[in-house]
Amino acid sequence: MLRWRHADNAPAGWGRCVITIGQYDGIHLGHQALIKETVAEANRLGVPSLLLTFDPHPREVLKPGSHPPILTSLKRKAELAEACGIDAFCVVPFTVPFSKLHPQEFVHEILLEHLHPTKVIVGDNFTFGSKASGTVETLKELGGEFGFDVESLDLVGEGGHTVSSTYVRSCVAAGQMREAAAALGRPHRIEGLVVRGDMRGRGLGFPTANLRPPMYTALPADGVYAGWVQVRDVPKPAAISVGTNPTYSGQERRVEAFLLDYDGDLYGEQVQIDFIERLRGMIKFTSEAELIPAIEDDVRRTRTVLGLSGDAS
Repeated sequence: MLRWRHADNAPAGWGRCVITIGQYDGIHLGHQALIKETVAEANRLGVPSLLLTFDPHPREVLKPGSHPPILTSLKRKAELAEACGIDAFCVVPFTVPFSKLHPQEFVHEILLEHLHPTKVIVGDNFTFGSKASGTVETLKELGGEFGFDVESLDLVGEGGHTVSSTYVRSCVAAGQMREAAAALGRPHRIEGLVVRGDMRGRGLGFPTANLRPPMYTALPADGVYAGWVQVRDVPKPAAISVGTNPTYSGQERRVEAFLLDYDGDLYGEQVQIDFIERLRGMIKFTSEAELIPAIEDDVRRTRTVLGLSGDAS
């Protein structure tokens, strides 16, 4: 898959293509439907398919401090788009001047001048241009004027809910990982660097990998989860704690994973955590003697949730 930043950095000789446009945070089932339709239409027309997205999130530029939790990093977003078959991935930096482009200027300066669409495919709630003044109808009018087709797709539903990034974020924030996975088509994943923690887990017999996720990462609600830690692309079962560690009067919100049946040093490693199910909320225990049996139960329940049989031999 081709990747570039700034529309004007399109590869030399870049010709007509089919484009889908959006923030695409999460690459959930609705996004996947848009990407797959874009790929199918590009194949039918014999031209490349392109996903056009923006970074950083517009809200952080327009209302600093209001950045929403991010479901997928830019790198992960590109990987997921590629897995759906997209040919090219272009990131437009979202800046204050860019936010002030009128819809017609956006079409001229971004689409026509550099990316040359023969067709644009978007969701039916798509907006663009200054103050989101451009709609799907605006895009269709401009497409008719400047020689490209526009197709809009209905939003996708799942379990009685319309699938959207906002809906997935609400599931994650509530610790509803199975509902989030149903909307995403896969478990919710966070990623980050393993750093040194307080070393208490090792003393308890449950050494943990302490993850430092990027700023704005969408973390699940405080609690203990069953999930998988991807270590060099190999999934390892894990009981995962998210929260401030109230038993030790912690203040900083942390993500700590105890990898079952694993003996190795992960410090400095970049790993990914896939959350499968919330086991319980965060509890303040009165002593380590009370805490240890609870962790043992968390591990047993993790094995059950992940379909693992008994203790490792």
